[in-house]
Amino acid sequence: MPTYEYKCDACEHTFETFQSITEEPVRICPICGKKKVRRLISAGGGLLFKGSGFYITDYRSESYKKSAKKESEAEKPKPKADSKTAAPSGKNKS
Repeated sequence: MPTYEYKCDACEHTFETFQSITEEPVRICPICGKKKVRRLISAGGGLLFKGSGFYITDYRSESYKKSAKKESEAEKPKPKADSKTAAPSGKNKS
């Protein structure tokens, strides 16, 4: 359920209300009791959906990303040198 922001034009009181989308908007100010309340357009819930992903893990801190990268690099097996890619021994077989 979304949180809606309201403002009373009579007393300038602003407040937020947690309501269902289908619920009628608040019309009466809880402070002065007048029917001068209007719903404001607000910024929303605070989650940003940017880029290609919509997962909460996409917004991890930089320190978390660095430590995760170090861990994944440490778990990778080191490549073994095989005879085709090994450095030449310096001996010539001519």
